[in-house]
Amino acid sequence: MDSPKPARVLLIIATLGKRPEFLAQTLASIRDQQIPVDLVIVGPLGNEQLVTFAAEHKIHMLPDPGSLPAAIILGATVLKEHHEYMNWLNDDDLLEPNTLHLVAETLDHNPEATVAFGHCRYVDTQNQELWVSKAGKLAPKILPWGPDLIPQPGMLIRAKNWHDVKGIDTSYSLAFDLDLLLRLKKIGPLVAVPQVVSSFRWHPDSLTVDDRTNNLKESERAKRAALPKALKAISPLWDAPVRWAIRRAANRVTAQAKSKAQINN
Repeated sequence: MDSPKPARVLLIIATLGKRPEFLAQTLASIRDQQIPVDLVIVGPLGNEQLVTFAAEHKIHMLPDPGSLPAAIILGATVLKEHHEYMNWLNDDDLLEPNTLHLVAETLDHNPEATVAFGHCRYVDTQNQELWVSKAGKLAPKILPWGPDLIPQPGMLIRAKNWHDVKGIDTSYSLAFDLDLLLRLKKIGPLVAVPQVVSSFRWHPDSLTVDDRTNNLKESERAKRAALPKALKAISPLWDAPVRWAIRRAANRVTAQAKSKAQINN
């Protein structure tokens, strides 16, 4: 009997173990894929429930280093030669059933691409749909100056290119994914999959929802760093309208989430 082929994809789950019900859903969504995936959990070893969860599901666990960017970097140290693609998930992100292979195949068919990503469904704490992000091919074009419309949960990064750009810059606490995408974009295209491949859970304690002001400041810093020198001086001209558009979109989704929560209650 032939032994199973090594997994081509490594997924890192960064968690503090405070949302076990969501973590279980995240894991179930990963298991419900057509391709094998290697997993690593990065979280506090003092959380007995989390340690037990990892052991029961036979998932390698690494100790929480104190921040989300550092946790992702630590998880990436597990990358092996057979891991062609990688990404990270928070403990409340979800993958759509049987879609991860589509993202991997998109990178297979685009050998120069550094990242492949699909549409993303925004859901509330009850898994009810709030909105679907479908920027697609437009998202990489506006990334250097506009909002980041590339949904991180369902994307895959070519592992070689992760190493090429030396992974995440830990000087960012919130916009590290945007900074990473901008640096990856410089060495190869970011390609879109025209299908919903992930869900992002919108709730009050999501980092990017709770601390929008700092996130916007970091995003502007990352975009300025990626701009040609000739454009850096005039970048504030479009920062303000982009900031307004991002805040407006976030407020609309939050209002929709609150409205659905009131209906459910």
